[in-house]
Amino acid sequence: MLFKQVYDYIMTRIERGDWNIHDKLPSIRLLALELEVNRLTVFKAYQLLKKNGKVYVKEKSGYYVSPADSSANCSVNRSVNSAQFLNEHDLNRTPERYTVQRNCKMSDIHRVAAVYQFSQALIDPNLLPNLFLSEYVKKVFDIYPKLMGTYSTPQGDAELREVLCQYLINHYQIHLHPSEVLITTGAQQAIDLLSRMFIRPMDAILVERPTYCAAIDVFRGQGARLIPVNISPNGYDLDKVESLMKQYRPRFFYMNPTFHNPTGYTLPASQRKQLVELAEQYRCLLIEDDAFQDMYFDKRPPEPLFTYDTEGWVVYLRSFCKYVAPGLRICAVFGRKSVIEPLITAKSLADNGTPLVTQKIFIHYFQSERMQQHLAKLRIALQIRRDIMEEELTLAPIDWKWVTPNGGLNLWLQLPETVPVSTLLDECLRQAIAFLPGQICDPLNEMQSWIRLSYSFVNEEQLRIGIRQLATIAQSIQSREIRC
Repeated sequence: MLFKQVYDYIMTRIERGDWNIHDKLPSIRLLALELEVNRLTVFKAYQLLKKNGKVYVKEKSGYYVSPADSSANCSVNRSVNSAQFLNEHDLNRTPERYTVQRNCKMSDIHRVAAVYQFSQALIDPNLLPNLFLSEYVKKVFDIYPKLMGTYSTPQGDAELREVLCQYLINHYQIHLHPSEVLITTGAQQAIDLLSRMFIRPMDAILVERPTYCAAIDVFRGQGARLIPVNISPNGYDLDKVESLMKQYRPRFFYMNPTFHNPTGYTLPASQRKQLVELAEQYRCLLIEDDAFQDMYFDKRPPEPLFTYDTEGWVVYLRSFCKYVAPGLRICAVFGRKSVIEPLITAKSLADNGTPLVTQKIFIHYFQSERMQQHLAKLRIALQIRRDIMEEELTLAPIDWKWVTPNGGLNLWLQLPETVPVSTLLDECLRQAIAFLPGQICDPLNEMQSWIRLSYSFVNEEQLRIGIRQLATIAQSIQSREIRC
C-alpha cells in the first residue's frame, strides 16, 4: 500500500541521517506536496511510525524523530571466530549466539566469518587465472610505463571502450559506437548512478521479485516506490507487466534476466523482444543487469534485451570481471547518448573515473586466447559444483525444493514450513555456514521460506561437507518444530 512506501521513505531518510533524534519532521501537508500524494497517505505513514516507536508527537507542534535506536535493524554477534568454534571440543562451553534480525542486509551476513561460504556469489579464487593474469600486469606496465601517473577519463579508457564495443558488434551485430559506452567501477556503481539520475522521491520503478538485494537498498535510498514483478522459471507474466506500466508509469524496470540473481532463472527469448516493445510503448527504461552471461552450462542463453533495442529504451550493464578477477571491478554500461552523457557527468562527480590501471590490465587479458580457454574450463568447474550441491541436497531427508539453474552461481532453495529460515540462519552462522535469506531479496520483504545458496565460492570438498552440515542442522530444527 502507498502509505507503507511513504513509511519506508521516511525510515530511509532517518537511517541515513537526514533527520536525527528529536528533529522535527515535515508537516503532513508539506510532505504530501513533496511526494505528490494525498495527505491521508502521509498521515497513515506517520501513525504507523508512531505505533512502531520511530517518531513521537508534540501536541500542536508535529512529529519528531524518536530517541529510540531506530537504525539498529540488524544485529550480528561476530565475536566468535568460526574456525575456533569448529575446533572447540569443550562440550561444557556454551558458544556465543549469532543473531540476524528481520531487516538484516547482505553486507552484515558477509561480515560474519564463515568456513562454508554459500552467501557470496563469487568464484573460488583458485579457479581464476591468477598467475597468468600477473604476467599481463607486467606486460601492461611495459606497454604503458607512465600508467600510474595519470587518470582515466570519467567515461572510461577509450581503448577499452573500443574493444568492448567491437565485442558486442561481433557477437550480437549491434550498431554501437564507443561514445555509447561508459566504464564504471563495478555494476553496483552503475546501478547507483542510474538511480541518482532517474529517481526522485516516491517515483515508481519496477523490480523483479525476488531481485538483487543491494539494488533494493540503492533504490530505497533514493526514495523510490518499488513495484514488484514476479519472476518464475518461465519468465514474467507480460500482461501483468503491461498493466503495471500502464498504471504506474514507472521511471524504469530494473531486471536481471539471464541466470537471474538470486533464482538462476533465465527469461525466454520470446519474452525479450516483447518487453522492449512494451518499454517503447510506455516509455519505461529497461535496466538490464547482466553479470553471468558467459556462465552457462548446457547451452548459451538468449541474446540480451539490448540487442532488440532500436529506440534507446534499454540500458545494458555488462559485468566482465566476476569470472576473471573480481578485484578489477570493471563494468560496461551500454546505452544511447541520451542516457550515457548524463551518466558521464554523474560518474565524474562520483570518482572522476575508474582506475586506469585496472582497465588496461583487463583489456589485454580480455583479448587473449587464454581468456576463452579459461571460460570453457570455468564453466565445467562451476557445473560440477552445482551438481555436487544438488546431489547433497537430494540426499538430505528434507523436503526442500528448487529449480536446477542452467548457469550463473546461485541455487534458489525453498524450505519446508517446518524449517524457519531465521532459525536455520542463526544456527548455521554459529557453525560457520553462511547463506543468504530470501527475505532480503524480496522488495516486499515477505519471502520467508527461501534461501540463496552460492555454489561457486568454496571448493568441492567444502561444498559437500558444508551442505551436509546445513542439512543436519535443518533436520534438527525440523524435529524440534514438529515436536512443538
